[in-house]
Amino acid sequence: MLGVDIGTTSTKAVLYRETGEIIAQSNQGYDLHTPDVRTAEQNPDDIYQAVLHVIRETVKESEIDKKDLSFISFSSAMHSLIAMDEDNKAITPCITWADNRSSHWATKIKNEWNGHDVYLRTGTPIHPMSPLSKITWLEQEQPETAEKTKKYIGIKEYVFYQFFGDYVMDYSLGSATGMMNLEELAWDKGALEMAGISADKLPRLVPTTESFTNCHSEIAEDLGIAPDTKFIIGASDGVLSNIGVNAIKEGDVAITIGTSGAIRTVIPKPRTDQKGRIFCYALTEDHWVIGGPVNNGGMVLRWIRDELAASEVETAKRLNIDAYEVLTAIAKQVEPGSNGLLFHPFLAGERAPLWNANVRGSFIGLTLNHKKEHMVRAALEGVIFNLYSVFLALVEVMDVPVKSIKATGGFSKSELWRQMMADIFDQNVIVPKSYESSCLGACLLGLYAEGKIDSFDVVEELIGFTHEHEPNPDHVSTYQELMPIFINISRSLEQEYEQIAAYQEKKSLENKQNEE
Repeated sequence: MLGVDIGTTSTKAVLYRETGEIIAQSNQGYDLHTPDVRTAEQNPDDIYQAVLHVIRETVKESEIDKKDLSFISFSSAMHSLIAMDEDNKAITPCITWADNRSSHWATKIKNEWNGHDVYLRTGTPIHPMSPLSKITWLEQEQPETAEKTKKYIGIKEYVFYQFFGDYVMDYSLGSATGMMNLEELAWDKGALEMAGISADKLPRLVPTTESFTNCHSEIAEDLGIAPDTKFIIGASDGVLSNIGVNAIKEGDVAITIGTSGAIRTVIPKPRTDQKGRIFCYALTEDHWVIGGPVNNGGMVLRWIRDELAASEVETAKRLNIDAYEVLTAIAKQVEPGSNGLLFHPFLAGERAPLWNANVRGSFIGLTLNHKKEHMVRAALEGVIFNLYSVFLALVEVMDVPVKSIKATGGFSKSELWRQMMADIFDQNVIVPKSYESSCLGACLLGLYAEGKIDSFDVVEELIGFTHEHEPNPDHVSTYQELMPIFINISRSLEQEYEQIAAYQEKKSLENKQNEE
């Protein structure tokens, strides 16, 4: 079984036996174009070519017989948007989740158009990341593009169109558009009205277990697969990684920190949050994932490394060790709580729990006693504090107590960060052996679609764990004292964040004009 994960920076393919062991894998990266602070786009054809490349290479490397490939199943990044014309050609780049150009319309939807009701029905918080905001922006501000548009789709729909000549979107990615009614599993009339489009401008919605055969014969030949190979449409990377790290039972919480981060748990029926802090996305009709994504994860540490730690980076080079190891070693010298220094990690605006692209980062509580090591530790703590504030929202919506926390992503390599998470969350933290969890999740969804397994519980046999951390009671009490202060400050500065963001945008515009 072949799992393909179409990500924001690269596409991966992993070929597994049905017993879960890896036979072959391939990875191909591509560029994210960010010509200014608000734009984040990609070339959809680069991504389609990367999908072809990783499937072709993995099949070739494995040397398996064509007839032995059970299926190819897909995982994909959420919230992308591509406008397609009458000739089925892309007339916009692939606008990614990180693109903020629709922020004005997101604010309008939220504050003036009763966007909260749409969120309660569709499960996607109102934010510039969502296709609802992006389509509204294109329809309102780029009428020439809107007029030529036959379909608004995302990157996985683009890939599937090339394979099968059909515009289809799975319920999982549909639920991440902000336009799919969770109860009806159909496009939401109120959301479409808001965006200014009719349902025929969107793809046909299908279950995540839907399978397709007979892809274009020349493509099958190029990939080295049989033309009747089954393609399972699959789901979004976020919900599939819950399966891939064995956080699928009620009460299991998965936390990922890579460049950004996310926290998620699986529930049996769709539920939204009256306060609008968390998302609700489909996995299957009986499995729904609630949680929150944060923009600011490992990128915060990268910023600290690049802007505040030149001498430490130099030392690391000389000693031939990773600069991040030096930074965490420095942070380790400081007691939990960083002597009352708090860092709000909103360097890239923030999604959950604030859902505000204009919030900004800050150190609060600086005194003459604070040194660089306090700042490094406070930055690490700030990322986890922010995730914990999303966790609190999640716990309010869950019907069952939290049974386990499974933590993955680049941060899980750091013992200090893992222990910090256990202490701030006051929970045992387990780090599963995560082998490309979204690809594995896609394959397990494929087995489920094919009726080869009747639940996702088999993942327990496939995944062990590498670390387990228990909370340290002394550290827990320190963090519980600081946590409410951290949360209150971020809520109190709403007006000031808007003013700073407006000032920064004005200066950025002035600088651009001066350069021209």
